[in-house]
Amino acid sequence: MKTDVMAEDIGMDHGTLREIYRQMSRIREVDKGIQAGLSSGKFMFTYWPMTGQEAIPASIAPLVTKDDYMVTIYRGIHDQVAKGVPLKGLFAEALGRVGGVNKGKGGSPHISDPASGSMVTTAIVGAGAPIANGLALASKMRGTRAVTIVNFGDGATSIGAIHEAMNLAGAWKLPVIFLCQNNQIGEYTPIPDYTAGENFHCRADALGFKGVKLDGNDPVAFHNGMKSIIEDVRSGKGPVFVEAVTLRLGPHAGVGWSHLLKGDALAAAKEAWPVPATRKLLLEKGICTEEELAAIDNAASAEVQEAIEWALGSEVTGEDEMLLDVYGDPSVVPRRGQRDKRAAEAPHTGETRQMAMFEAVQDALDLAMQLDDGVFCLGEDIGDDPGGVFKCFKGMQSKWGERIRPTPIAEQAIIGAATGAALLGMRPVAEIMFADFVGVCMDQITNHAAKQRYMSGATTHVPMTVRMIAGGGIGGFGAQHSQSTEAMLLHNPGLKIVYPSTPTEAKGLLLSCIFDEDPCIQFESMMLTYALKEEVPVGDYRIPLGVAKVKREGTDVTLITYGWQVMQCLKAAEELAKEGISAEVIDLRTLLPLDYDRILTSVEKTGRALVVHAATEFCGLGSEIASTINEALFHKLKAPASRFGAAYAPIAYSRIIETAQIPHAGTIAARVRELFK
Repeated sequence: MKTDVMAEDIGMDHGTLREIYRQMSRIREVDKGIQAGLSSGKFMFTYWPMTGQEAIPASIAPLVTKDDYMVTIYRGIHDQVAKGVPLKGLFAEALGRVGGVNKGKGGSPHISDPASGSMVTTAIVGAGAPIANGLALASKMRGTRAVTIVNFGDGATSIGAIHEAMNLAGAWKLPVIFLCQNNQIGEYTPIPDYTAGENFHCRADALGFKGVKLDGNDPVAFHNGMKSIIEDVRSGKGPVFVEAVTLRLGPHAGVGWSHLLKGDALAAAKEAWPVPATRKLLLEKGICTEEELAAIDNAASAEVQEAIEWALGSEVTGEDEMLLDVYGDPSVVPRRGQRDKRAAEAPHTGETRQMAMFEAVQDALDLAMQLDDGVFCLGEDIGDDPGGVFKCFKGMQSKWGERIRPTPIAEQAIIGAATGAALLGMRPVAEIMFADFVGVCMDQITNHAAKQRYMSGATTHVPMTVRMIAGGGIGGFGAQHSQSTEAMLLHNPGLKIVYPSTPTEAKGLLLSCIFDEDPCIQFESMMLTYALKEEVPVGDYRIPLGVAKVKREGTDVTLITYGWQVMQCLKAAEELAKEGISAEVIDLRTLLPLDYDRILTSVEKTGRALVVHAATEFCGLGSEIASTINEALFHKLKAPASRFGAAYAPIAYSRIIETAQIPHAGTIAARVRELFK
């Protein structure tokens, strides 16, 4: 390279700094291209500018490869550009086009590009950190040297998910970097207005790992600092929290400059802006000529303009994509009038062993781990001893070592780690002790695990399983340990949900869930955990998802139920038989996909139907099934299909009240009699 002055030593290889500037120029041109498109009306989408933060991902880019993983946020388009997400696909995704990296189904706030290692972009503040842990955990368990970097803003440090994730990462020494791009403002709120602890990196100290503050506007210092950090994390020294101090020059959303920067403050901010500042440095130190920098900038501009024109020419994602990628199999999506016939499992003729439900669950987990080394379990207190609150893991940690992973009491961290590991092809089984606790990790389940296949346009999926104990009936557990939360979860597309009523079904459904390609949730009835024993098939026994079973044949009325209410409905059927009423009992087993064919076939025969569940009656699954029956079979019914669930009140600590509020054999029989009046 010819220059008028000799290039000076700047503490960095000159080629590296040129590459960093090249990435910064590309990021800047992407920013300019989007803002111009929005200002002209050519583009119509929400944009969260990252103007001023370009040096952070650009300085990291030379230190990582596509085999390292990244998680970022809706403002992270600069992270995506530097990580290698193709610009044509990036713009097309933002514009909702088929040519987008995710078929236009996620948009810029939800970009996933596994080819570049850009795994997740989340629009939920702070939510990416638990998922990043899962990516790092998978890397560690597989023995690779991959590093995961999760990006978030200073505002996200107030989010509980960040703290849960940091604690888990520290406890497990995960190869993950928590990169806080401290841009001085949380959305619209300056730092002093939302926290008294402004040194965010110090928070790592309390969790037992290193926190570092770096100048995110100085590409030389930041690159050099990140170089040693990435090397340490890659070598197995555990996580690091990096606070990269920068300044967001743009608004929270939209175009233009931040309303907080005016007059001299804006002028000073522009002076410190790393894009022009780095350009000036390259010139002053004799590293590049004006012509060379112009060539870099022109190439970046041409690349962006070509990407924009290509994206605008790409087909708009249409209605035909609406129900695709919700699940791996589109037929799983419930649709009005849909009545798919599903083949039942073949009768088992092999060896059996007497098991209670908790033993059948353990048998399934043990077999799954034998069949696939990507299967592992995580949850609170699952190690030896005690082997889980309900003893499903007793002795398993001694046998399987680190594939049985006791966690902190942190449900967001648990589900996030499972989600991240599943994104890399592992098959985690996460235990949430009680279904009541799902409320504290609903974001991770419903916004991330459930939606990831769809938002990514099927470039990624989440083959994980979540187990949880549900339902009251025993007495004495009270309102926060006795709920049936299946209706909450059924309302979220992307999840498959099973609810066994016997030990055999607990094993067969769980194995099918573990080896399914979509996120599955298995509810296990508290009432049945120890109380019911039966002969359970030994070996690899699976019950296909979406197949209900007739547990008792009848001609006068159909009882449709699941979980421990199956036992109650069978008892009610016996009571009704004494009165000359023949009740058919259908055990749904799988709540989604729902076996409408077996339901409707039965009701076509009997002419009457009652859906029974331990969950609250109001807005429960029973309402959905009863409505479908009434719509599909109106002219064949002898009475309107109805439903019977728990009273609309929290489950009481009082056994007298609890017994009265949840359907049982006597009250079920009474509701059936009403259908014959």
